[in-house]
Amino acid sequence: MPAGTVSKLSGKKPSVALILQGGGALGAYQIGAYQALAEHDLHPDWVSGISIGAINSAVIAGNPPEERVTKLTEMWSAISRPDFAPDFATPFDLTQLRVLQNMASNACALAFGQPNFFTPRLINPFLVPSAPAQAVSFYDTTPMLLTLLQFADFQRINEKSVRLSLGATNIATGNLDFFDNTRDVIRPEHVLASGSLPPGFPATQVGDNLYWDGGCVSNTPLDAVVDAPDHAHLVVFMIDLWDAAGRPPQTMNEVLWRAKQIQYASRTAHHVDAVATKINLRHAVRLLKEAKVAEVAAVPDDPVLHARRVDIVHVIYHPSAEQIPNSDAEFSRGSIAERRAAGYHDLKAAIAEAPWLRQEVPAHLGALVHRVEHRRVRTLPEPNLHSMTDARAPKAA
Repeated sequence: MPAGTVSKLSGKKPSVALILQGGGALGAYQIGAYQALAEHDLHPDWVSGISIGAINSAVIAGNPPEERVTKLTEMWSAISRPDFAPDFATPFDLTQLRVLQNMASNACALAFGQPNFFTPRLINPFLVPSAPAQAVSFYDTTPMLLTLLQFADFQRINEKSVRLSLGATNIATGNLDFFDNTRDVIRPEHVLASGSLPPGFPATQVGDNLYWDGGCVSNTPLDAVVDAPDHAHLVVFMIDLWDAAGRPPQTMNEVLWRAKQIQYASRTAHHVDAVATKINLRHAVRLLKEAKVAEVAAVPDDPVLHARRVDIVHVIYHPSAEQIPNSDAEFSRGSIAERRAAGYHDLKAAIAEAPWLRQEVPAHLGALVHRVEHRRVRTLPEPNLHSMTDARAPKAA
């Protein structure tokens, strides 16, 4: 964002929120995304993450701006291994060779775990008749606690220079709980709880409660950010690691890959639409109250009804041809570099367009959604206000 550029609504530089989705090893895409933001002085005021997004979020919030990209790079190097075969220039298509390398990398992760991240348990959990919830899993994630302490300064996190929100699933209630440094003292176990995906990873205890991966309920921690009313103009960069759209699969590998993408991404577009609709409805209520419309006079005053603009920049990762169905558990450094480069170029395209500064918001709306795919940016039509009620509406006889 060019220096001196301000929001027309607030007269100030917009606030920036960064939403980092879960997706295992695909989270390397978020390194490049943040790098592009940092190069343009778009350092987030608020970072919210789930699963691998929570780990990346903690590193961002736990370091000064000038060190964040370096720390992210170092952490991902620490939790990965060198590739089996070096990358080299050739006139031939090496896609299949890279596919084989990625399959070998995934097999290595499943068999031996990832350094400084997770290690396989010595006894298969199916052979254990009963054990504490923190031990019922295929892998032990204790190494990640030390990795977090190495790459994130939790004292800095709890000084609240950047707001940090982490989503985790409360096993007892089945609800998505958010740990937030404005009300909680964040420790490594809060971050690990957000990424405790069963059955691979065990539950993590925080206080008196046990938690699983936040993605068990919702893989996109968007509500935690947009419900806060204290930003006159908020630009939300939502980094989506799963692409819901795709061509029909023609091989079994493609079937497995598409099924996983649809599983983790199917609710994201609806979620974004629902959040934008909620903001727009609040905006409409505020306008009606200001016009003293009798029907809304009884609606109580609430900070969420204050004048504000929210731009949701929905950035979607599209994997390259050599990615495999288990890419979320494939940590080869070649794949990490490819994902990082994709995130960097997609965010550079978004920043070049900067629709949150150039796109006027119609008077009756409070939110706009800008989708970024394949380095292209488009602002979507206003959300369909009936999309969430059509399924429940009575049909004509």
